[in-house]
Amino acid sequence: MTRKSCFIRMEDVTPYSPANHEGTKNYRIISPETVGAQHLEVLIGVIEKNQGALPHAHPDMEQVCYLLEGTAVAEVCGERREMVPGDCCFFPAGEPHVFTATSDEPVKLMVIYSPPYGEDPAKVIR
Repeated sequence: MTRKSCFIRMEDVTPYSPANHEGTKNYRIISPETVGAQHLEVLIGVIEKNQGALPHAHPDMEQVCYLLEGTAVAEVCGERREMVPGDCCFFPAGEPHVFTATSDEPVKLMVIYSPPYGEDPAKVIR
């Protein structure tokens, strides 16, 4: 059995436009397909101003967003927070959430899902 490399760069993967998001490109860097990860998925998202995730929830999956560049607003668990680089938010399984880019320059963020999402429609409620 050939083992996949444990190293990858954002440039090594093809971006995609996720469902239920507007003005967003995601780069799935850590996943079962890229490095063989079984229990989590990491992606880099690039979001244009006033765009992002429309209201939705993941019933059996936790999500973390770590803001790398730009500014954004996240809404979850009845809270709304303005985010700047270095801020992190947690979306518990089953909690509806929204994420919107607010800066003039594109927002860049790291997103972690556990277990892996893989854009599986069965893992999201809109």
